[in-house]
Amino acid sequence: MRSQTVATELQEIAKQARDHPEWVFTNLAHRMTVSFLREAYERVNKKASPGVDGVTAKKYAENLDANLKGLHQRLKAGEYYPPPVQRVWLEKEDGKKRAIGKPTFEDKIVQRAAAMLVGAVYEQDFYDFSHGYRDNHSPHQALAQLRNSCMGMKIGWIIDLDVTGFFDNMKHGLMVELTNKRVKDGSLNELIGRWLHAGVLDGKSLTHPEKGTPQGGVISPLLANIFLHHVLDDWFVTVVRPRMKGKCFLIRFADDAVIGCEQECDARSLMAVLPKRFDRFGLTIHPTKTALISFRKPARQEVTDEGNGTFDFLGFTHYWTKSRRGYWVIKRRTAGKRLRRRLKEIWSWCRDNRHTPIADQHKSLSAVLRGHIQYYGIRGNYEMLETAYEYLRKAWRYWLSRRGSEKGLTWEAFERLEAVLPLPRPRIVHAI
Repeated sequence: MRSQTVATELQEIAKQARDHPEWVFTNLAHRMTVSFLREAYERVNKKASPGVDGVTAKKYAENLDANLKGLHQRLKAGEYYPPPVQRVWLEKEDGKKRAIGKPTFEDKIVQRAAAMLVGAVYEQDFYDFSHGYRDNHSPHQALAQLRNSCMGMKIGWIIDLDVTGFFDNMKHGLMVELTNKRVKDGSLNELIGRWLHAGVLDGKSLTHPEKGTPQGGVISPLLANIFLHHVLDDWFVTVVRPRMKGKCFLIRFADDAVIGCEQECDARSLMAVLPKRFDRFGLTIHPTKTALISFRKPARQEVTDEGNGTFDFLGFTHYWTKSRRGYWVIKRRTAGKRLRRRLKEIWSWCRDNRHTPIADQHKSLSAVLRGHIQYYGIRGNYEMLETAYEYLRKAWRYWLSRRGSEKGLTWEAFERLEAVLPLPRPRIVHAI
Protein backbone atom coordinates (compact mmCIF):
# COMPACT_ATOMS: atom_id res chain seq x y z
CA MET A 1 0.00 0.00 0.00
CA ARG A 2 1.36 3.42 -1.02
CA SER A 3 2.07 5.94 1.75
CA GLN A 4 0.07 9.16 1.54
CA THR A 5 2.55 10.86 3.89
CA VAL A 6 5.48 10.12 1.56
CA ALA A 7 3.44 11.21 -1.46
CA THR A 8 2.67 14.51 0.26
CA GLU A 9 6.36 15.03 1.08
CA LEU A 10 7.38 14.48 -2.52
CA GLN A 11 4.63 16.81 -3.75
CA GLU A 12 5.91 19.54 -1.43
CA ILE A 13 9.47 19.12 -2.72
CA ALA A 14 8.21 19.18 -6.30
CA LYS A 15 6.20 22.35 -5.70
CA GLN A 16 9.19 24.12 -4.18
CA ALA A 17 11.38 23.07 -7.13
CA ARG A 18 8.72 24.19 -9.62
CA ASP A 19 8.08 27.55 -7.92
CA HIS A 20 11.78 28.29 -7.35
CA PRO A 21 13.84 27.07 -10.32
CA GLU A 22 16.85 28.92 -8.92
CA TRP A 23 16.90 26.98 -5.63
CA VAL A 24 19.56 24.38 -4.85
CA PHE A 25 18.26 21.72 -2.45
CA THR A 26 20.79 20.92 0.26
CA ASN A 27 18.75 19.06 2.87
CA LEU A 28 16.83 16.10 1.45
CA ALA A 29 18.50 12.94 2.78
CA HIS A 30 16.95 13.29 6.25
CA ARG A 31 13.60 12.44 4.67
CA MET A 32 14.80 8.84 4.18
CA THR A 33 12.92 7.59 7.22
CA VAL A 34 11.81 4.00 7.78
CA SER A 35 8.39 4.82 6.31
CA PHE A 36 10.07 6.44 3.30
CA LEU A 37 12.22 3.33 2.78
CA ARG A 38 9.09 1.19 3.07
CA GLU A 39 7.49 3.21 0.27
CA ALA A 40 10.65 2.73 -1.80
CA TYR A 41 10.42 -1.00 -1.11
CA GLU A 42 6.83 -1.02 -2.42
CA ARG A 43 7.98 0.61 -5.67
CA VAL A 44 10.84 -1.83 -6.35
CA ASN A 45 10.34 -4.60 -8.88
CA LYS A 46 10.00 -7.80 -6.83
CA LYS A 47 10.42 -10.16 -9.80
CA ALA A 48 13.96 -9.14 -10.76
CA SER A 49 16.89 -11.50 -10.23
CA PRO A 50 18.90 -11.17 -6.99
CA GLY A 51 22.34 -9.60 -6.89
CA VAL A 52 25.67 -10.84 -5.54
CA ASP A 53 24.24 -11.68 -2.10
CA GLY A 54 21.56 -13.97 -3.54
CA VAL A 55 18.80 -12.36 -1.44
CA THR A 56 15.47 -12.32 -3.26
CA ALA A 57 12.55 -9.96 -2.64
CA LYS A 58 10.66 -12.80 -0.96
CA LYS A 59 13.56 -13.54 1.40
CA TYR A 60 14.00 -9.84 2.26
CA ALA A 61 10.28 -9.51 3.02
CA GLU A 62 10.39 -12.29 5.64
CA ASN A 63 11.94 -9.82 8.12
CA LEU A 64 10.91 -6.62 6.39
CA ASP A 65 10.47 -4.40 9.46
CA ALA A 66 13.81 -5.39 10.98
CA ASN A 67 15.59 -5.13 7.63
CA LEU A 68 14.25 -1.64 6.92
CA LYS A 69 15.05 -0.41 10.43
CA GLY A 70 18.59 -1.75 10.17
CA LEU A 71 18.97 -0.18 6.72
CA HIS A 72 17.74 3.15 8.07
CA GLN A 73 20.29 3.05 10.90
CA ARG A 74 23.15 2.39 8.49
CA LEU A 75 22.04 5.20 6.20
CA LYS A 76 21.63 7.62 9.10
CA ALA A 77 25.11 6.78 10.43
CA GLY A 78 26.68 7.01 6.98
CA GLU A 79 27.61 3.33 7.17
CA TYR A 80 25.72 2.04 4.13
CA TYR A 81 28.07 0.78 1.42
CA PRO A 82 26.52 -0.66 -1.76
CA PRO A 83 27.75 -4.14 -2.73
CA PRO A 84 29.27 -4.61 -6.20
CA VAL A 85 26.86 -4.96 -9.11
CA GLN A 86 26.77 -8.41 -10.66
CA ARG A 87 27.29 -8.24 -14.43
CA VAL A 88 25.63 -10.50 -16.98
CA TRP A 89 25.92 -10.31 -20.76
CA LEU A 90 23.14 -10.24 -23.35
CA GLU A 91 23.66 -10.72 -27.07
CA LYS A 92 22.86 -7.72 -29.27
CA GLU A 93 21.38 -7.83 -32.77
CA ASP A 94 24.80 -7.04 -34.32
CA GLY A 95 26.44 -10.03 -32.64
CA LYS A 96 28.09 -7.99 -29.93
CA LYS A 97 27.26 -8.32 -26.25
CA ARG A 98 25.61 -5.79 -23.94
CA ALA A 99 26.35 -5.68 -20.23
CA ILE A 100 23.48 -5.69 -17.73
CA GLY A 101 23.99 -5.06 -14.02
CA LYS A 102 22.13 -6.77 -11.17
CA PRO A 103 22.28 -4.80 -7.88
CA THR A 104 21.22 -6.47 -4.64
CA PHE A 105 17.58 -6.14 -3.65
CA GLU A 106 18.37 -3.94 -0.65
CA ASP A 107 20.49 -1.66 -2.79
CA LYS A 108 17.54 -1.27 -5.16
CA ILE A 109 15.49 0.01 -2.22
CA VAL A 110 18.09 2.65 -1.37
CA GLN A 111 18.49 3.63 -5.03
CA ARG A 112 14.72 3.95 -5.37
CA ALA A 113 14.53 6.15 -2.27
CA ALA A 114 17.30 8.42 -3.57
CA ALA A 115 15.70 8.56 -7.02
CA MET A 116 12.37 9.57 -5.47
CA LEU A 117 13.99 12.53 -3.70
CA VAL A 118 16.28 13.73 -6.49
CA GLY A 119 13.62 13.04 -9.11
CA ALA A 120 11.03 15.16 -7.27
CA VAL A 121 13.31 18.14 -7.89
CA TYR A 122 14.58 17.40 -11.38
CA GLU A 123 11.20 16.36 -12.79
CA GLN A 124 10.27 20.03 -12.60
CA ASP A 125 13.25 20.95 -14.79
CA PHE A 126 13.01 18.21 -17.41
CA TYR A 127 11.36 19.13 -20.69
CA ASP A 128 8.27 17.47 -22.13
CA PHE A 129 10.27 16.15 -25.09
CA SER A 130 12.35 13.96 -22.74
CA HIS A 131 10.42 10.70 -22.42
CA GLY A 132 12.84 8.03 -21.18
CA TYR A 133 12.24 6.33 -17.82
CA ARG A 134 9.90 8.98 -16.46
CA ASP A 135 6.49 8.63 -14.84
CA ASN A 136 3.62 9.50 -17.19
CA HIS A 137 5.91 9.24 -20.21
CA SER A 138 6.22 6.36 -22.68
CA PRO A 139 7.84 5.43 -26.00
CA HIS A 140 4.47 5.79 -27.71
CA GLN A 141 4.14 9.36 -26.48
CA ALA A 142 7.56 10.07 -27.97
CA LEU A 143 6.51 8.48 -31.27
CA ALA A 144 3.29 10.52 -31.40
CA GLN A 145 5.16 13.74 -30.60
CA LEU A 146 7.75 12.96 -33.26
CA ARG A 147 5.15 12.41 -35.99
CA ASN A 148 3.14 15.49 -35.03
CA SER A 149 6.26 17.67 -34.92
CA CYS A 150 7.51 16.49 -38.31
CA MET A 151 4.16 17.10 -40.00
CA GLY A 152 3.17 20.23 -38.09
CA MET A 153 6.51 22.03 -38.47
CA LYS A 154 7.04 21.01 -42.11
CA ILE A 155 10.32 19.38 -41.15
CA GLY A 156 12.65 18.59 -44.06
CA TRP A 157 15.74 17.24 -42.27
CA ILE A 158 16.31 14.76 -39.47
CA ILE A 159 19.42 14.31 -37.33
CA ASP A 160 19.48 10.74 -36.02
CA LEU A 161 21.74 11.18 -32.98
CA ASP A 162 23.77 8.29 -31.57
CA VAL A 163 26.10 8.68 -28.58
CA THR A 164 28.85 6.06 -28.41
CA GLY A 165 28.59 3.97 -25.23
CA PHE A 166 26.73 6.68 -23.35
CA PHE A 167 25.98 4.76 -20.14
CA ASP A 168 29.57 3.47 -19.99
CA ASN A 169 31.30 6.80 -20.57
CA MET A 170 29.66 9.39 -18.30
CA LYS A 171 32.41 10.85 -16.14
CA HIS A 172 31.76 10.37 -12.43
CA GLY A 173 32.97 13.77 -11.28
CA LEU A 174 31.02 15.56 -13.99
CA MET A 175 27.90 13.56 -13.18
CA VAL A 176 27.98 14.69 -9.55
CA GLU A 177 28.78 18.26 -10.62
CA LEU A 178 25.75 18.42 -12.92
CA THR A 179 23.47 16.85 -10.30
CA ASN A 180 24.66 19.47 -7.80
CA LYS A 181 23.19 22.24 -9.92
CA ARG A 182 19.87 21.49 -8.24
CA VAL A 183 20.52 18.90 -5.52
CA LYS A 184 23.62 19.49 -3.42
CA ASP A 185 22.97 17.29 -0.42
CA GLY A 186 26.11 15.89 1.22
CA SER A 187 24.57 12.57 2.20
CA LEU A 188 22.97 12.01 -1.21
CA ASN A 189 26.19 12.99 -2.95
CA GLU A 190 28.04 10.47 -0.80
CA LEU A 191 25.54 7.75 -1.74
CA ILE A 192 25.80 8.56 -5.44
CA GLY A 193 29.58 8.49 -5.21
CA ARG A 194 29.50 5.09 -3.50
CA TRP A 195 27.23 3.69 -6.19
CA LEU A 196 29.54 4.96 -8.89
CA HIS A 197 32.55 3.35 -7.21
CA ALA A 198 30.91 0.18 -5.85
CA GLY A 199 32.51 -1.96 -8.52
CA VAL A 200 31.32 -4.58 -10.99
CA LEU A 201 31.58 -8.32 -10.40
CA ASP A 202 31.96 -10.11 -13.74
CA GLY A 203 32.26 -13.81 -12.92
CA LYS A 204 35.00 -13.81 -10.29
CA SER A 205 36.62 -10.60 -11.49
CA LEU A 206 35.90 -7.40 -9.53
CA THR A 207 36.62 -4.09 -11.27
CA HIS A 208 36.01 -0.46 -10.37
CA PRO A 209 35.31 1.56 -13.56
CA GLU A 210 36.30 5.21 -13.44
CA LYS A 211 33.33 6.27 -15.54
CA GLY A 212 29.80 5.09 -16.36
CA THR A 213 26.66 4.53 -14.31
CA PRO A 214 25.66 1.47 -12.25
CA GLN A 215 23.56 -0.19 -14.97
CA GLY A 216 20.60 -2.21 -13.77
CA GLY A 217 19.95 0.12 -10.85
CA VAL A 218 16.97 2.44 -10.65
CA ILE A 219 19.22 5.45 -10.00
CA SER A 220 21.05 5.02 -13.32
CA PRO A 221 18.26 6.24 -15.67
CA LEU A 222 17.70 9.32 -13.49
CA LEU A 223 21.40 10.20 -13.47
CA ALA A 224 21.47 9.72 -17.25
CA ASN A 225 18.47 12.01 -17.71
CA ILE A 226 20.07 14.67 -15.49
CA PHE A 227 23.32 14.41 -17.46
CA LEU A 228 21.63 14.72 -20.87
CA HIS A 229 19.28 17.42 -19.60
CA HIS A 230 22.30 19.67 -19.08
CA VAL A 231 24.38 18.43 -22.02
CA LEU A 232 21.67 18.37 -24.69
CA ASP A 233 18.11 19.34 -23.71
CA ASP A 234 18.66 22.66 -21.95
CA TRP A 235 21.39 23.63 -24.39
CA PHE A 236 19.05 22.95 -27.31
CA VAL A 237 16.24 25.06 -25.81
CA THR A 238 18.29 28.02 -24.56
CA VAL A 239 21.15 28.20 -27.09
CA VAL A 240 20.36 26.28 -30.28
CA ARG A 241 16.69 26.91 -30.98
CA PRO A 242 16.84 30.73 -30.70
CA ARG A 243 19.60 30.75 -33.35
CA MET A 244 17.81 28.60 -35.90
CA LYS A 245 16.42 30.23 -39.05
CA GLY A 246 13.53 27.77 -39.32
CA LYS A 247 11.50 25.61 -37.01
CA CYS A 248 13.16 22.75 -35.17
CA PHE A 249 12.51 20.21 -32.42
CA LEU A 250 14.28 17.68 -30.21
CA ILE A 251 12.78 14.42 -28.94
CA ARG A 252 14.78 12.19 -26.62
CA PHE A 253 14.23 8.82 -25.01
CA ALA A 254 17.19 8.15 -22.66
CA ASP A 255 20.27 8.33 -24.94
CA ASP A 256 18.26 7.86 -28.14
CA ALA A 257 17.50 11.26 -29.68
CA VAL A 258 16.13 12.76 -32.89
CA ILE A 259 16.42 16.40 -33.95
CA GLY A 260 14.21 17.78 -36.71
CA CYS A 261 14.94 20.94 -38.72
CA GLU A 262 12.82 22.76 -41.24
CA GLN A 263 15.81 24.15 -43.15
CA GLU A 264 18.89 22.31 -44.41
CA CYS A 265 21.32 25.04 -43.32
CA ASP A 266 20.14 24.71 -39.71
CA ALA A 267 20.54 20.93 -39.79
CA ARG A 268 24.06 21.10 -41.22
CA SER A 269 25.15 23.76 -38.73
CA LEU A 270 23.84 21.62 -35.88
CA MET A 271 25.57 18.50 -37.24
CA ALA A 272 28.85 20.42 -37.19
CA VAL A 273 28.52 21.64 -33.61
CA LEU A 274 27.05 18.52 -31.93
CA PRO A 275 30.38 16.59 -31.73
CA LYS A 276 32.06 19.60 -30.10
CA ARG A 277 29.25 19.99 -27.59
CA PHE A 278 29.37 16.35 -26.50
CA ASP A 279 33.17 16.30 -26.47
CA ARG A 280 33.12 19.02 -23.79
CA PHE A 281 31.42 16.48 -21.51
CA GLY A 282 33.63 13.52 -22.37
CA LEU A 283 31.18 11.92 -24.80
CA THR A 284 31.56 10.98 -28.46
CA ILE A 285 29.00 11.23 -31.23
CA HIS A 286 29.13 8.02 -33.26
CA PRO A 287 30.64 9.04 -36.62
CA THR A 288 28.63 6.61 -38.78
CA LYS A 289 25.46 5.93 -36.79
CA THR A 290 24.75 9.65 -36.37
CA ALA A 291 23.25 10.70 -39.68
CA LEU A 292 21.68 13.69 -41.40
CA ILE A 293 18.65 12.50 -43.36
CA SER A 294 16.49 14.27 -45.91
CA PHE A 295 12.98 13.68 -44.60
CA ARG A 296 10.82 16.09 -46.50
CA LYS A 297 7.22 15.75 -47.53
CA PRO A 298 7.37 14.69 -51.18
CA ALA A 299 6.39 17.34 -53.70
CA ARG A 300 3.02 17.11 -55.47
CA GLN A 301 4.54 15.88 -58.70
CA GLU A 302 6.27 13.00 -56.96
CA VAL A 303 4.21 9.83 -57.21
CA THR A 304 6.45 7.72 -54.94
CA ASP A 305 8.58 8.39 -51.91
CA GLU A 306 11.67 6.96 -53.63
CA GLY A 307 14.77 8.98 -52.75
CA ASN A 308 13.27 10.43 -49.61
CA GLY A 309 15.10 9.21 -46.53
CA THR A 310 13.89 7.05 -43.68
CA PHE A 311 15.16 6.76 -40.13
CA ASP A 312 14.75 4.45 -37.14
CA PHE A 313 13.66 5.58 -33.69
CA LEU A 314 12.47 3.45 -30.75
CA GLY A 315 12.25 0.30 -32.83
CA PHE A 316 10.27 1.79 -35.74
CA THR A 317 11.26 2.90 -39.23
CA HIS A 318 9.66 6.24 -40.07
CA TYR A 319 8.82 7.06 -43.70
CA TRP A 320 6.60 9.23 -45.89
CA THR A 321 3.90 7.50 -47.93
CA LYS A 322 0.46 8.09 -49.44
CA SER A 323 -2.62 7.52 -47.29
CA ARG A 324 -5.68 5.71 -48.62
CA ARG A 325 -7.19 9.10 -49.41
CA GLY A 326 -4.13 10.13 -51.40
CA TYR A 327 -2.51 12.46 -48.85
CA TRP A 328 1.18 12.33 -47.90
CA VAL A 329 1.53 11.10 -44.31
CA ILE A 330 4.25 9.72 -42.04
CA LYS A 331 3.86 6.08 -41.16
CA ARG A 332 5.88 3.69 -39.01
CA ARG A 333 6.77 0.02 -39.41
CA THR A 334 8.76 -2.32 -37.20
CA ALA A 335 12.46 -1.67 -37.83
CA GLY A 336 14.13 -4.46 -39.76
CA LYS A 337 16.81 -5.12 -37.16
CA ARG A 338 14.25 -5.35 -34.36
CA LEU A 339 12.04 -7.71 -36.33
CA ARG A 340 14.94 -9.99 -37.34
CA ARG A 341 16.12 -10.16 -33.75
CA ARG A 342 12.64 -11.04 -32.51
CA LEU A 343 12.19 -13.78 -35.14
CA LYS A 344 15.59 -15.22 -34.27
CA GLU A 345 14.63 -15.29 -30.58
CA ILE A 346 11.33 -17.03 -31.38
CA TRP A 347 13.04 -19.70 -33.49
CA SER A 348 15.66 -20.39 -30.81
CA TRP A 349 13.04 -20.55 -28.05
CA CYS A 350 10.84 -23.00 -29.96
CA ARG A 351 13.86 -25.18 -30.69
CA ASP A 352 15.16 -25.18 -27.11
CA ASN A 353 11.74 -25.73 -25.50
CA ARG A 354 10.17 -28.19 -27.95
CA HIS A 355 10.03 -30.93 -25.28
CA THR A 356 8.29 -28.68 -22.74
CA PRO A 357 4.58 -29.51 -22.20
CA ILE A 358 2.57 -27.96 -25.02
CA ALA A 359 0.31 -25.99 -22.67
CA ASP A 360 3.37 -24.37 -21.10
CA GLN A 361 4.81 -23.59 -24.52
CA HIS A 362 1.53 -21.99 -25.53
CA LYS A 363 1.49 -19.84 -22.40
CA SER A 364 5.03 -18.57 -22.99
CA LEU A 365 4.58 -17.95 -26.72
CA SER A 366 1.29 -16.16 -26.11
CA ALA A 367 3.07 -13.86 -23.65
CA VAL A 368 5.74 -13.14 -26.27
CA LEU A 369 3.11 -12.29 -28.89
CA ARG A 370 1.07 -10.12 -26.51
CA GLY A 371 4.18 -8.15 -25.55
CA HIS A 372 5.16 -7.71 -29.20
CA ILE A 373 1.66 -6.58 -30.17
CA GLN A 374 1.40 -4.26 -27.18
CA TYR A 375 4.51 -2.39 -28.25
CA TYR A 376 4.46 -2.60 -32.05
CA GLY A 377 0.69 -2.51 -32.52
CA ILE A 378 0.49 1.04 -33.85
CA ARG A 379 -1.64 2.26 -36.71
CA GLY A 380 -0.08 1.46 -40.09
CA ASN A 381 2.04 -1.44 -38.81
CA TYR A 382 -0.46 -4.31 -39.10
CA GLU A 383 1.41 -6.14 -41.88
CA MET A 384 4.57 -6.34 -39.76
CA LEU A 385 2.53 -7.70 -36.85
CA GLU A 386 1.17 -10.37 -39.20
CA THR A 387 4.73 -11.25 -40.23
CA ALA A 388 5.75 -11.90 -36.63
CA TYR A 389 2.55 -13.84 -35.93
CA GLU A 390 2.86 -16.12 -38.95
CA TYR A 391 6.56 -16.72 -38.31
CA LEU A 392 5.83 -17.76 -34.73
CA ARG A 393 3.17 -20.21 -35.92
CA LYS A 394 5.56 -21.74 -38.44
CA ALA A 395 8.42 -21.98 -35.94
CA TRP A 396 6.18 -23.56 -33.31
CA ARG A 397 4.75 -26.13 -35.70
CA TYR A 398 8.20 -26.92 -37.14
CA TRP A 399 9.77 -27.70 -33.77
CA LEU A 400 6.70 -29.47 -32.42
CA SER A 401 6.91 -31.80 -35.43
CA ARG A 402 10.45 -32.70 -34.38
CA ARG A 403 9.65 -34.00 -30.93
CA GLY A 404 8.89 -37.64 -30.33
CA SER A 405 5.09 -37.96 -30.06
CA GLU A 406 4.27 -35.17 -32.54
CA LYS A 407 6.86 -36.13 -35.18
CA GLY A 408 5.65 -35.14 -38.62
CA LEU A 409 2.95 -32.82 -37.25
CA THR A 410 0.91 -31.63 -40.25
CA TRP A 411 -0.61 -28.19 -40.66
CA GLU A 412 -4.07 -29.72 -40.34
CA ALA A 413 -3.14 -31.26 -36.97
CA PHE A 414 -1.49 -28.03 -35.90
CA GLU A 415 -4.63 -26.04 -36.74
CA ARG A 416 -6.66 -28.43 -34.58
CA LEU A 417 -4.20 -27.70 -31.78
CA GLU A 418 -4.65 -23.96 -32.38
CA ALA A 419 -8.42 -24.34 -32.05
CA VAL A 420 -7.86 -25.53 -28.49
CA LEU A 421 -4.86 -23.30 -27.70
CA PRO A 422 -5.29 -20.17 -29.85
CA LEU A 423 -2.48 -17.64 -30.12
CA PRO A 424 -3.18 -13.89 -29.70
CA ARG A 425 -4.08 -12.37 -33.06
CA PRO A 426 -2.39 -9.20 -34.33
CA ARG A 427 -4.31 -6.01 -33.61
CA ILE A 428 -3.74 -2.28 -33.48
CA VAL A 429 -3.34 -1.12 -29.88
CA HIS A 430 -2.10 2.46 -30.33
CA ALA A 431 -3.88 4.82 -32.74
CA ILE A 432 -0.93 7.24 -33.03
